[in-house]
Amino acid sequence: MSGRVLVLGANGFIGSHLAATLSVADWTVRAGARRPTEAARRAPAFDWIKADFAQLTTLESWAPLLDGVDAVVNCVGVLQDGAGDSTALAHVEGPRALIQACERAGVRRLIHISAVGADDAAGTAYARTKAETERLVRASDLGWLILRPSLVVDRAAFGGTGLIRALAAFPLFSPVVGGDQVFRPIALSDLGEAVVAALKPGAPVRETFDMPGPEAVSMIETVRLYRGWLGLSSAPVVRVPRALAAPALIIGDVLGRLGWSSPIRSTAMRQMDHDVSGVDSGWAERLGVRARGFRRFLAETPASVQDVWHARLWFVRPVAVLTLGLFWLTTGLISFGPGWSGAIAVLHEGGFGRWAGPIAWWGALLDVVLGLALFVRPWTARAAILMCLATVGYLIAGTLSLPHYWIDPLGPWLKVLPMMALCLFVAATDARR
Repeated sequence: MSGRVLVLGANGFIGSHLAATLSVADWTVRAGARRPTEAARRAPAFDWIKADFAQLTTLESWAPLLDGVDAVVNCVGVLQDGAGDSTALAHVEGPRALIQACERAGVRRLIHISAVGADDAAGTAYARTKAETERLVRASDLGWLILRPSLVVDRAAFGGTGLIRALAAFPLFSPVVGGDQVFRPIALSDLGEAVVAALKPGAPVRETFDMPGPEAVSMIETVRLYRGWLGLSSAPVVRVPRALAAPALIIGDVLGRLGWSSPIRSTAMRQMDHDVSGVDSGWAERLGVRARGFRRFLAETPASVQDVWHARLWFVRPVAVLTLGLFWLTTGLISFGPGWSGAIAVLHEGGFGRWAGPIAWWGALLDVVLGLALFVRPWTARAAILMCLATVGYLIAGTLSLPHYWIDPLGPWLKVLPMMALCLFVAATDARR
């Protein structure tokens, strides 16, 4: 079977790879994403279309997306409610309208990508709404198949796999909460093969498959294997008490609501404690896939220097953003407060005379505004670039008016150069996918 397939969530970690795999298998891919313009630059061969479940809650809104479509693969999912993310919209309201629209449009096949542990018993909004999606799919008249993968691993890393690799690359030791949670990782390429097989004539229909990989590994084993895969010397794995981890989860929840999505959140921990392994459903045999164990996957996917950099910088970047933002915000507030007279004195020394006051005031305001702007998720990269450019302006003005500060023992001009490098680092590492 081939034809036109609509892949929803095609800009995500799983969706982007499934879209590519389906394209290789001679499907014409219509790729749905919340921000299709950016995604289209990465995969221009696909027919990109805007697909925001928050705006697709009626049958009529789905009609243009389903026009001429033979099959749908739904990869949309959000971990937790936050800025721009709603579990109810992504997992219930949007899919309900999608299913009804597929029935009306005569779409022949729906593959729904869920996850192991998507059960009411998990006690999270993520799991409850995911379970509701599955109930909606099962109640439909479509030729559906629900796939529930365990931890999905690939050469690329995003979300939970990015965090695990960062823990593996942590200096001196690898911290974990719990450590006995059991994964049965499934390679993303194996999941892609399963989806292609599920769209072929004669494939299983109206069934739900848990999709664990063939090899069970604990959280501690996963971290150790990833550390070896990265080529790093062995280090002890330290179990962090849950009481000590609780503040990090709270901070992660708050940051998620502010748009700084992170796998270090209460939902992720509760889902890991509930079930991240799944049960053997025989999916590989039923779909004709030779599933690989985790160790085999790592052996067949050698790490590169980019993988090492990403793992090591995973924790460094948030520290850099926080440090840089607080630096600018604090210097501006100091200039407005206890440092005002000192700032005026320096500007008078530089010969700015009656302009010293306005220059100090506007300069301090710029520092405060840029410091705050850095913490607004969509503005971070642009704020960092503006910080670097503003610093160049400060240095030019300072060099012309106070050139002797370059050889001052405290290095007031020299010390801003590392800060400029930090600005460039924050801007260059802004990409999330």
